[in-house]
Amino acid sequence: MSFEILIGLEVLDDPQYDDYRAAMKPILSSYGGRFGYDFKVSEVLICEKNPDINRVFTITFNDKQRMESFFSDPKYLQVKEKYFVNSVGSVTTISSYQKAD
Repeated sequence: MSFEILIGLEVLDDPQYDDYRAAMKPILSSYGGRFGYDFKVSEVLICEKNPDINRVFTITFNDKQRMESFFSDPKYLQVKEKYFVNSVGSVTTISSYQKAD
């Protein structure tokens, strides 16, 4: 079993968001996290919260505790502040779930 989250973003600045991804991946890996799927979206047909989503992806961890530890890690939070905050307009957690491997 693993724990996965499905996220939708409104990316405003692709190059800066790419810098964020590059800087956070080693931290993500240190928590056993990985991206499963990653899509650039050109049109949202139905959306409960944010119709401006243009990026959808999954992140998988061994368990929910590792995910929570990753997102609260001080090194991750520095990377988030430096790159993510100005490159992303909104974040929508579409779903989170236990996943059978």
